[in-house]
This record gives sequence, structure tokens and C-alpha cells, in this order.
Amino acid sequence: MVLYMKIVLVAVPGAGKSTTLGLVKQRMPDVFIVNYGDVMLDIAKRMYGITHRDEMRRRIPVDEYRKVQELAAEEISKMQGDVIIDTHASIRVQGGFYPGLPDRIIAKLRPDAIILLEFNPRDIIERRSKDESLRVREAEGEAEIEMHQLANRYYAFAAANAGECSVYVLDYRNKPQSKPFEHAEASADFIINLLNANRKLH
Repeated sequence: MVLYMKIVLVAVPGAGKSTTLGLVKQRMPDVFIVNYGDVMLDIAKRMYGITHRDEMRRRIPVDEYRKVQELAAEEISKMQGDVIIDTHASIRVQGGFYPGLPDRIIAKLRPDAIILLEFNPRDIIERRSKDESLRVREAEGEAEIEMHQLANRYYAFAAANAGECSVYVLDYRNKPQSKPFEHAEASADFIINLLNANRKLH
């Protein structure tokens, strides 16, 4: 019997998760890539007529928003095969941070691993400048990005503790790229090796 893996991938916005996951998908087409926010939006569309992700927090009461979070976790938990979940360990809100993976969500997702990507804040600022969808975000300096990465690390370990799973920190702060997308390729290699090692075990 094959025992598949469920991996949660987290990083600050604009860090390069989508690029990394695209590389994983190219080399392992049978792996399912799931964006947690997209699943929540599909549920919110059905239940509340929401049309955009930014509307969810504004238009849905807090208790109902949490219910949508839980329904998304239940839906993802039922997926068969190797699954990688693209989400956030923490979400910046009004100068503070909100948990992206609270205990009740981790309990439903039951991941096998949480992979945290960390980068030099200057690299993230450069990547964001090239991403049209991120330009509307409030500008963050290096200190704010580093604080968010620190919050991510705390929240990722707390989530792993609640979910009794492993945490892998891929820290590229002091590893400048010698070519474009080198960090994404290294991250994709790590994820693919983790999945392949699990398949060999089972």
C-alpha cells in the first residue's frame, strides 16, 4: 500500500512559492498542488456569493470565515495522492500577525511535513517588484519582511507541534543566487527528494 504525503509549503508573500511549486509540478506531474486560499474562495462563492479573495474577510463574519477555513481543510484532507498545500504560516494584519495554520486547521489537514522558505529580505523586495499582483500591497521594508519571516518560523513550529509533523526550514538568507531561480530550483529539489524518499519507504 502506498502512503502518500501531505506537505504544507509556507513563505512570506512574493517569496517564490509559486515558482517553486511550478518546478515541482513539471518534474512530478502526478503531485497535486493546492492553494488553500483558492479552495476557501470556491467555498465562499458557493456559500456567500463572494467573487474575490479580498472580500472574504470583509464580508464574511469571523465565525463564518473560520467555518470556511475548516471546510477547506476538510476538502483538502480528502484528496488522494501526494498533495502540496500552498498557504501562509502567518498573515500580516494591522501591524500584527494572524495564524494561518491554527490548531483546528492543522488537526483537519494532518500534514506530514511543513516546509518553510526563508530569504534575504532584499531578494523578496526585488521579486515583489517584478510581480504585478503584489504591487498593490503596502510597501514593506527589509525590517518588516524579516519580522514576518520570524513570525512565520514561530507559527510553523507551533503548527507542527499541534499536528505532530516535521518542520523543514530552507534558509537562503546568506545564499546569493548565482543564476535566476536558483533558490526555487533548490527548494523544488528538496521537495521532490522528500516525496521520492517517502515513496521508496512505502
